[in-house]
Amino acid sequence: MPVSIDLTGKRGVVFGVANQRSIAWVISQRLAEAGADLAFAYQNERVRGPVEKLVSQLGEPRIVECDATDDAQVKAVYEKIKSEWGSIDFIVHSVAYAERDDLGGDFSAVSLDGFRTALEASAFTLIPVVKYGAPLMQESGGSIITMTFDASVKVYPGYNIMGTAKAALENEVRQLAAEFGPSGIRVNAISAGPLPTLAARSIPGFNEMRRAHQERSPLKRAITHDEVANMALFLLSDMATGTTGAVLPVDAGYGIMAL
Repeated sequence: MPVSIDLTGKRGVVFGVANQRSIAWVISQRLAEAGADLAFAYQNERVRGPVEKLVSQLGEPRIVECDATDDAQVKAVYEKIKSEWGSIDFIVHSVAYAERDDLGGDFSAVSLDGFRTALEASAFTLIPVVKYGAPLMQESGGSIITMTFDASVKVYPGYNIMGTAKAALENEVRQLAAEFGPSGIRVNAISAGPLPTLAARSIPGFNEMRRAHQERSPLKRAITHDEVANMALFLLSDMATGTTGAVLPVDAGYGIMAL
């Protein structure tokens, strides 16, 4: 008999929805289906319209502008949420960015500004998102997830500086899990296989990367957005209360293969 996860009465904030192909959007749909109330932090006024239209499919969720690289804006998001909800139960961090010129080509060609941009947007942002969000979590604790990729530990041609950023992000997951564990707050990462998001398609060689995963993984297929969303639902629910500081793969088993 299938086990269903009920998040009725749970509230959470999602950082990173940009369009309908965003991993964060599919996760949000799954959380809403489970009964959760959601608030969305969108990057800037340029994307407000599309994000607002998209999330309106879930009723009338709260949306707040937030550049996650700005501590003050992150703090303001939680202040607004606290004034309306009082507390939250979970956070989804799905924020990543690198300059197009720093994807593909020689890794050693990355500039200092490009390095800073990728690390700040893709790794650092998790820190303020957790730091300012944790105090809103109830005494029983809460759950926080972020998104990573296998390039954190392997070389994927074309992924370049983003692999470095994901390595930093995964270390942050462990550091934050240790720091906030005594408060009952869990911090985990999902390492998804290549998914055809709009951002991913800008990575040189992405189609070859996805094809290699499909051919070499034990399951002999590509993963789906829904499979990542299912893992997110699990980690954000009380089904995963004993799991923190983990990087959980959703990659059809590709990561276990030597070739």
